[in-house]
Amino acid sequence: MTWREATRDEIYTYYDQEFPEYTDELPAFITATGPKEFGLSFRDRHPIRKDGRPDRDFIRRATWRTDSTGDQISQNFDEIEDVLSFIRAPARNDPFGNSEYALADPDLVVKSDPVSAGVYYGLDNWERPWVIAVDIDAKDIATARADRELDEELHYDAHQDDRSRDEMLLAESGIHAADPAGYPYAFEDLDRALEYGFETRDIFKDELSAEQTMVVYSGQGAHVYLLDDDSEHDYDEQSREVLNDFLIERYEIPIDPVVTADRSRLLRVPYSLHTEVCRIVQPIDSPAFDPRTDARPQFLE
Repeated sequence: MTWREATRDEIYTYYDQEFPEYTDELPAFITATGPKEFGLSFRDRHPIRKDGRPDRDFIRRATWRTDSTGDQISQNFDEIEDVLSFIRAPARNDPFGNSEYALADPDLVVKSDPVSAGVYYGLDNWERPWVIAVDIDAKDIATARADRELDEELHYDAHQDDRSRDEMLLAESGIHAADPAGYPYAFEDLDRALEYGFETRDIFKDELSAEQTMVVYSGQGAHVYLLDDDSEHDYDEQSREVLNDFLIERYEIPIDPVVTADRSRLLRVPYSLHTEVCRIVQPIDSPAFDPRTDARPQFLE
């Protein structure tokens, strides 16, 4: 079995018919005005209204308009339905309105309304402390596995960049040829990412006295949340760096440390569609969760 990308029509169908069923199940910190930003990625670049500026394949939209001091003035989204309208038709429902940085009106350009290939929210939040999240990616696990298996056997040009080296490792190890064929990991690496996710959750509970945690299947890995919002768990930038070192060095959890430590970071919205693999991003209760069967959108049934 392998993955396939969702088609443009399938993406429209998902956000029109399936995603609305999940909006009541969104985590409490994802509201129309909670995250400081929402973000969308596009498969094809779309122009903005300002002449001479490059077309965009990723946009961020603030949930509030603010003044020069950062104080809130007015909402860009009144309710979650406004966010959903933006996801369904980003150019036609761009909350930037008449700003020169808004997406160009599809009626005025050759390109049609862009399709939302990825839907994201900001970890920095207006209504609660900055959300603590850990990102564990199957491709990083696969690269490390390939490195262990083959690095001593292969010789690399010292001038090769890390990306080409990683691609060579994945190809030589056979990972690229394993299911899901053509992706930078094998299904066993994805399974291991979910296992690491629950190991991280247990660390949060046992070592950090966390009471509110969540593990999310991210599409190609796991996101792990520590959601206690009391002062004891209100981690600043420096303490998050310590948390990263704690997970990586003491427990050897293969996390992306930037996600935890960067206040401006965006993560995929739970219950959004990961269009590269045609699976639903969602909270999970066990590492036995099988995204090949358990995360299928209805249009694949």
